[in-house]
Amino acid sequence: MPLSPGQLEEIETQRAQSAPTRRAVAPGMEDHLYTAHTVLDHGFVRVIDYMGDDAAICQAARVSYGKGTKSVQNDEGLIRYLMRHWHSTPFEMCEIKLHVKLPVFVARQWIRHRTANVNEYSARYSILDREFYIPAPEHLAAQSEVNNQGRGAALEGEEAARVLEFLKADSARAYDHYEQMIGQEGQQGLARELARMNLPANIYTQWYWKVDLHNLFHFLRLRADAHAQYEIRVYADAICKVVADWVPFAYRAFEDYRLGAVTLSAQMVEALRRMLAGEDVKQENSGLTAREWREFEAVLGR
Repeated sequence: MPLSPGQLEEIETQRAQSAPTRRAVAPGMEDHLYTAHTVLDHGFVRVIDYMGDDAAICQAARVSYGKGTKSVQNDEGLIRYLMRHWHSTPFEMCEIKLHVKLPVFVARQWIRHRTANVNEYSARYSILDREFYIPAPEHLAAQSEVNNQGRGAALEGEEAARVLEFLKADSARAYDHYEQMIGQEGQQGLARELARMNLPANIYTQWYWKVDLHNLFHFLRLRADAHAQYEIRVYADAICKVVADWVPFAYRAFEDYRLGAVTLSAQMVEALRRMLAGEDVKQENSGLTAREWREFEAVLGR
């Protein structure tokens, strides 16, 4: 269960509150405030606070560039210009604070993005809940044969059932021992900061994560990509839907120039020019490695 009755009650109380303000608000984001968007089996993403909107990006850009933006006819055009030419600082004028519930192994991958402020649930102070990420059968996959950090075909039949049983049994056993080590009523028990080390990486943790829009877009460009690990990609997808309602001009530019775009090396550009000129370009005469050539062909849809 992603949300406890107490958490649901807290969210309803927060959403019922309102206050007059002179600050700019984004109507699309106001609808998301405090609402928990379910991710995986027990996780969620919810907006706690935000600052700025599309207009804040343009305001900062016009202060920074002055006359250089006078030829831009509208805010969306200016935002697309900024995105297209990698002018990143205006996007830093917007910030978002999220409450995220996620498996520990996803959190350890997520925390590699070090350009955010994070405060995580403390298992030194509090007792973690008995909640574990157990993949749906279709997401149990073998190791990829071509990508050392990716997955291949889905496991099937008895093998999939065997792996699922391992995951469920090991998670339950580890948590049983965690509870026993902490101790029961009247027992001294092991310190929580030590007892937690026996818990598996699929147990759920929670944190508050605050980041500016520029660095959020960098996170989403990597984690909402089709090649990202499924378990973090679904969180990125949920955040994308929120951002699209928060800063629609900026998000559309991000989709066009980052998320849906590709980067070609100098050798790839030269190979493409030769192809357009009618040359028969192959990997052997392209100057690209075999892996680069496969990636190039994938971009071309060949």
